[in-house]
Amino acid sequence: MERELKRKMSIKIEKIIRTKRKTIALQITEDAKLIVRAPFNVKDETINKVILKRKKWIEEKEREIEARDPKFSPKNFVNGEGFLYLGRYYKLKTIDDQEVPLIFNNGFYLSKKALPQAKEVFIEWYKKMAYEKILERVQWYAQKRNFKYNKVKITNAQKRWGSCSSNGNLNFPWRLIMAPLPVIDSVVVHELAHLEEKNHTKSFWNKVKLLMPDYEKYKVWLKNNGYLLRL
Repeated sequence: MERELKRKMSIKIEKIIRTKRKTIALQITEDAKLIVRAPFNVKDETINKVILKRKKWIEEKEREIEARDPKFSPKNFVNGEGFLYLGRYYKLKTIDDQEVPLIFNNGFYLSKKALPQAKEVFIEWYKKMAYEKILERVQWYAQKRNFKYNKVKITNAQKRWGSCSSNGNLNFPWRLIMAPLPVIDSVVVHELAHLEEKNHTKSFWNKVKLLMPDYEKYKVWLKNNGYLLRL
């Protein structure tokens, strides 16, 4: 049935994922493919209606992604491939006799033994670096304005660059460590300000700009380049 639905649709569906969720969700991936997430018992006709209703949005998102320069390409973990860290690309080299899975020394050195799990190895490394660097920046900015937070957590979030929970936990995706340091700082400052101002009020933005007057510049950078911060 799902194959038939994909064939009939004028908009190409890359994948339909059925789970216990209660609603239908549409996702446009970073390479402009449509993913449909739907409940187990929802009919194909219902999915069809939702897609047709959102046709304009889907086509706009696809055009926006196709117009991006540079394009995003999933990593293949081959020699010479560039990987982002703190806003710079560093080349990868695979090593025969390296015991440690991944070493960073002005470049990435990946053990050939780790190639089957290369993506997971990189993610673990990014998570470790993200925690160390983001915690350092949180501590530095918190001290400047005496912000009181609970914990810093590194997450696998795909759509949000940061969040502040009701109990004072600050959450950041590991992908953020790929961005330049001022961009990381802008997200840190944003979430710290949420410790005192839950909504995006004038008072909230005043607190942000007091800590980082050129905040808007880095917010724009993240909007325009955030799609590159992934594997």
